[in-house]
Amino acid sequence: MPYEFKAKARSGVGKGAARALRREGLIPAVIYGEKKPPLPIAISTNEANKRIYAGGFLSHVISIDVDGEKHSVIPRDYQLDPVKDFPLHVDFLRVSANARIDVEVHVAFINEEQSPGLKRGGTLNIVRHTVELSCPADAIPESVEVDLTGTDIGDSIHISAVTLPQGIEPTIKDRDFTIATLVAPSSLKSEEAGSTGA
Repeated sequence: MPYEFKAKARSGVGKGAARALRREGLIPAVIYGEKKPPLPIAISTNEANKRIYAGGFLSHVISIDVDGEKHSVIPRDYQLDPVKDFPLHVDFLRVSANARIDVEVHVAFINEEQSPGLKRGGTLNIVRHTVELSCPADAIPESVEVDLTGTDIGDSIHISAVTLPQGIEPTIKDRDFTIATLVAPSSLKSEEAGSTGA
């Protein structure tokens, strides 16, 4: 179930209007896409802050209630104040229920205790913390699970080894890209280097 932002339509644009909104605890935002004109809105700074810092902000479809009219959207971009780190502006893209969208999804590693390589002191070298997937707007996964069962030192885990939900595919199709590798611990590497020099 998508979470909901309450918003109000805004008429003023420009720096002065944005400053006035921020004094009221609001930030400017815009809803665009679906061949409709952009809709300038204002949303709660606190609510935006909470959602951005909860993680996964750019990969969740949300509902925005603009003065009683609901819009199904996905956050596409946001700007943070370079000093204070609070949101200054958010762009939302309209999505219809049957739309497909490209989103960055977090990679989660499971069954670390079932990996012989990690048990022997190997290190999981994560190449990609997120992967870009093409998904139906109403079926964006919370995360992509990478099962480490049976992995050993020297193994590489590629996207082809990951079971993605039905209807979801990586946006990179021209290569089987690496998500992580299992590397030998540095102590093991230096021992091997020392023994070959004898």
